[in-house]
Amino acid sequence: MSRTNFIDLTADLKEITALAGHLTRVDDLIMNSLEYLAEVIPYDLAAVLEISGDFLKVRVARGPLARKEILNHRLALSDFPTIRRVLESRRARILTENDHAGEEGDPYHGILDLPDGHSCMVVPLFAGDRSIGVMTFDNRTCGLYDPEVINIASIYGQIISLGIVAAEQASLLSRYRRQVEARNVLLAEEATGFTDARELIEHTRSDAMRRIVAMARQVAETDAAVLITGETGTGKEVLAGAIHRWSRRSRQPFITINCAALPERLVESELFGHKKGAFTGADADRAGRFSIANGGTLFLDEIGDLPLGAQARLLRVLQEGTFEPLGSDRTVKVDVRIIAATNVRLEDAIAKGAFREDLFYRLNVFPVALPPLRERLEDIPVIARDFLESLRKRTGRGPWFLDEKTLERLREHSWPGNIRELINTLERAAILTPKGELDIDLPASGSRRATAGLEVNGDWPTLETMEREYILKVLKKVNGKIYGPGGAAEILGLKPSTLQSRMAKLGIRRIKKQF
Repeated sequence: MSRTNFIDLTADLKEITALAGHLTRVDDLIMNSLEYLAEVIPYDLAAVLEISGDFLKVRVARGPLARKEILNHRLALSDFPTIRRVLESRRARILTENDHAGEEGDPYHGILDLPDGHSCMVVPLFAGDRSIGVMTFDNRTCGLYDPEVINIASIYGQIISLGIVAAEQASLLSRYRRQVEARNVLLAEEATGFTDARELIEHTRSDAMRRIVAMARQVAETDAAVLITGETGTGKEVLAGAIHRWSRRSRQPFITINCAALPERLVESELFGHKKGAFTGADADRAGRFSIANGGTLFLDEIGDLPLGAQARLLRVLQEGTFEPLGSDRTVKVDVRIIAATNVRLEDAIAKGAFREDLFYRLNVFPVALPPLRERLEDIPVIARDFLESLRKRTGRGPWFLDEKTLERLREHSWPGNIRELINTLERAAILTPKGELDIDLPASGSRRATAGLEVNGDWPTLETMEREYILKVLKKVNGKIYGPGGAAEILGLKPSTLQSRMAKLGIRRIKKQF
């Protein structure tokens, strides 16, 4: 090869290497590579064939003999042992007349009229352990290809291989991200019944909630950790979603995890991910919530139920922004904003040794206490109207409305399950009423008038005592059923996992069907 050709080839390599970085332009990369190769490897047809099952399929073809019939042309690997050996050995090969003389024949027989003794070369395309396909060169003149040409073609083949793999990975990552974002939207709608957390929060008529909204908007502009406290069902996840939507991270993922809903042995895997073989059942690598939330917000619900071992690892992520997936010695760096929530006093958990004090201070940078629904009764009409409108859009049923008498009854209810109980009550009523005015069925025991006179030996019972008694009554009524329609979780307006967590904290054992 002349010095001039070598300099030109070096410049060409720089150009196509840069083009390989544009992951959406792989076909351009292949075509430019074949064009540049024409300066040092004369051909009448150059093609890139990709493996598709037991076949090779032409993806790109270039040269005087390139025809429409060649594109998507399929070769059965079983019919071409020479090409199969090139793939297995991962070494380019010049094919001679003898290679085509037997039953194998020419790969383009029946499409192209190539003379006997023409020049032919096959270059394997591979990356790591994966075989991608081959690049072929054909010329009607005999004896044009030599070992130096093989080396040049092999270099270009590696660049093309890496470009194809990089583009596929980018496509998969993009698709996975879209799936995660769609899943988050779906989960938010399922959890709240509303399509926009900000809209729900901003519609509040409660002075206390308006103050919280103002505070939340301020902290949303920062990356400070937020700790949301409040009773079950007060809308902690909705507020977390609103903070994310108000923040500069709003276009990035909003990932949630309920720390109380996962078995202890799986919590760290869910948070930090794992490598294949890290533990029994780890059949493949899996990304954790921190990796998926990178650049966005991670909402840790029921943070008080996080095991101590996972608390230590979480503290490190908050301090250093790094972690290692289970079974891996590779450190992963992430940029994640943390919002945590709990319905228990973490100070009490610290006193019992169940929660790390240093982690508490890391999470409690900006505390927000959500009031229960019974302290923001003026929001009941707004919440009901927005939820029923959202339900109409999602189901195509309705519309529904509530008269003033029904609204007054709703304001008289104590709502131990808070907003979630209200939503479940409305949805049950909407199931029974195709459209029009809703007839709401509320238990008399939940009336604020009925509970206002409850006393034990002349003393007011604690909220915990009342909650325990109420859960026991509901369990008794449903004969111990927790899950599914008509179960205790549905009646109380709670997630089954949350109800089980509350039962454990209140010392309520799982009731067998004995009532």
